[in-house]
Amino acid sequence: MLEMRSSCEHCDKALGNESEEAMICTFECTFCQDCVHTILHNVCPNCGGGFEKRPTRPVAYLKKYPVSTKKVYKPVQEHLFKVLLKKFKNTNPRKR
Repeated sequence: MLEMRSSCEHCDKALGNESEEAMICTFECTFCQDCVHTILHNVCPNCGGGFEKRPTRPVAYLKKYPVSTKKVYKPVQEHLFKVLLKKFKNTNPRKR
């Protein structure tokens, strides 16, 4: 079951269950679309994977399976991320 983190790990933008901007990698690292496209260029800074739009949880299940309250906020150190970005930016996420 998805953890459904409630904010972007880089900019801390709120990404509630209803958000159309939440993007996740295969390990559920969560970023907003703006950060994924303008800073990360579809390369997860934590695992090197690509991103997909995060689904929403049906309202009927929110009480039993609420959105996570765990805050993951670790802004990308862009000068360090450049190495990973250079390695993977032009490689299909499935082949990284």
